[in-house]
Amino acid sequence: MPDTQPQVVLEQQQDYRFTVRFESRPSAWVADENPPLGGAAGPSPAQLLVAAVANCMSDSLLFALRKFKQAPEPLRAEGWADIGRNPEGRLRVLALHVVLQLGVPAASLEHLDRVLAQFEGFCTVGQSVAQGIPVHVTVKDGTGAVLKAPA
Repeated sequence: MPDTQPQVVLEQQQDYRFTVRFESRPSAWVADENPPLGGAAGPSPAQLLVAAVANCMSDSLLFALRKFKQAPEPLRAEGWADIGRNPEGRLRVLALHVVLQLGVPAASLEHLDRVLAQFEGFCTVGQSVAQGIPVHVTVKDGTGAVLKAPA
């Protein structure tokens, strides 16, 4: 497998609980569906999707700020998924929401308008997911002031 393709290996433990190993890393996670299907022994697939998008958006915001030699740390991200039924009655992820919070007030950062206008475009995972699922991103500064709200 080429280096540009991240490898994940899942092995069933019991019912809907799987061990998840990431490339050659020694530690593993447990992923499990919530009841009634699973036992909630680990994050659900939907939670893993939210985590991947929130992590990628955080990385992209940090990257964009650091391009201008800004220090926004510590960053915090929260995310959730809207889960609902499609026209066929099957459960689907209908939308993802990510709230990114900078660790400093907006006034202490230069070029913030440019950063906020472009950082989402750097997010490989978020942009890929957004082709099929709406991804709504909010950015707040260290005081909690909203700097960017979903369109």
